[in-house]
Amino acid sequence: MIKKKYLNISEVSEMLGIEEYKIRYWDSIDPKTNKFRIEGLSTKSKGGTRYFNNENIKTLKKLKNILYEGDKQNYSIKLAQKIISTNNKIAIYDGINNANLREADITKKAVQILNKMRLLLNKNDKK
Repeated sequence: MIKKKYLNISEVSEMLGIEEYKIRYWDSIDPKTNKFRIEGLSTKSKGGTRYFNNENIKTLKKLKNILYEGDKQNYSIKLAQKIISTNNKIAIYDGINNANLREADITKKAVQILNKMRLLLNKNDKK
């Protein structure tokens, strides 16, 4: 397999198992805010063709993991954007203010919080 610096949308879609229309939606501008729905998902050519490097693909993987568990959609795209954008910038407070948490620790903590949110939402739905 030839390792390319940039992949096109169909290659990324096949690699990650995400439909092309979803990637286009995530990478488009929200008409209400005139901002990208998810910042930094692709690099665009002058003609508007989307190309994806390794960092873009890592972000797409994180987004997919946050938004989908199996075939079930879990969260809104705005919540996913907040999680991705703050993932490397803040330490999650768990009783001790520790700004030296590694990215993996922050991601792990975010997943734990999201799982607790899922449980709370499921309990409220059953009532």
